[in-house]
Amino acid sequence: MQNTQTVIAGISGGVDSSVAACLLKQHGFQVTGVNIRVLDAPFSEPCIEPSPLIISDHPDFQIPVFSLNLSARFFDKVIGYFREEYLAGKTPNPCMVCNKSIKWHGLLESAKMLGAEFIATGHYARTAFSEGRHRLFKGTDRQKDQSYFLWMLAERELSKTILPLGGLTKPEVRELARHFAVRAAEKKESQEICFVPHDDYCSYLANSIPGLEQQVQGGKIVDRQDKTIGQHRGYPFYTIGQRRGLGISAAEPLYVTGIDPLRNRITVGPKSDLECRKLLASGLNWIGIDPPDAAFESFGRIRYRDRETPCTIEPMEKNRAHITFREPKHAVTPGQAVVFYHTDEVLGGGFISQVYQPMKSRFFQ
Repeated sequence: MQNTQTVIAGISGGVDSSVAACLLKQHGFQVTGVNIRVLDAPFSEPCIEPSPLIISDHPDFQIPVFSLNLSARFFDKVIGYFREEYLAGKTPNPCMVCNKSIKWHGLLESAKMLGAEFIATGHYARTAFSEGRHRLFKGTDRQKDQSYFLWMLAERELSKTILPLGGLTKPEVRELARHFAVRAAEKKESQEICFVPHDDYCSYLANSIPGLEQQVQGGKIVDRQDKTIGQHRGYPFYTIGQRRGLGISAAEPLYVTGIDPLRNRITVGPKSDLECRKLLASGLNWIGIDPPDAAFESFGRIRYRDRETPCTIEPMEKNRAHITFREPKHAVTPGQAVVFYHTDEVLGGGFISQVYQPMKSRFFQ
């Protein structure tokens, strides 16, 4: 029997999203592709129009594709956030914000406009419905698992989402791409931020914020005793854990351990100063459980390639929580995300807003 369910598949032009769309087509779904544009001339209202993008040369996988210009929203929600976080002395993660504010938002809006029931993307993660809740899980391919970047999604969004690649490995996807005659079958993956040329965020900030370099140059570099040992080019151009480009000499390697935007200074110290066990998370979003009202044990990851380790989560007011790890974490960075897991399931996550360094007996923001 022909599947009459309709799906809007996000199409980026890469192999993953193309294969995801073809898999849905193979399983009988009525598939329409939507290519979300974020770096075009901005329009105040989103408008869907036909796109010349061709997913596959195979006659069985001729999927219509439309384009949706969300450049204005992208500039506000993602680029604006990116700049603000660096100016606040933090290190943003624009991809996870883009997933929530642009990709899922745009696909769900497209589904409304085109009368589709579901949306789909090429992310390596899995969804399931159990015990009355729509849940998010890691992808089968642990090297490609992207569940960390999806912690901001709400259950409502997951209820409309299909992730066809969640149970596949990257080599399997490449092979399917050849089978489906996908035009992007051999296309290399890009690890760069789409709006930052050559992944050089320092040059991007300097060029996109007029006068920034002049305003922040010449700040102090201080050591763990608050002794001035050098000057820097401006606090937004440094990140926690950075070692190169400090322009100072010392008997041992020194790393950026703190960034103070109010005083335009950075603190440096030995590698051991980058270890901490406790942080403050804000903007929490819970997927696999209801918002907790008491401390509980979980496993936490502080960056994409981090290893989950046991932690205690202590809920606080204003949608915040203290997170204490059983073993030290290295270079915990304000602005990044802490994501909580129970085995393969994503329980939720939040933004790292403050990091507690025992040596200093205070928080660094």
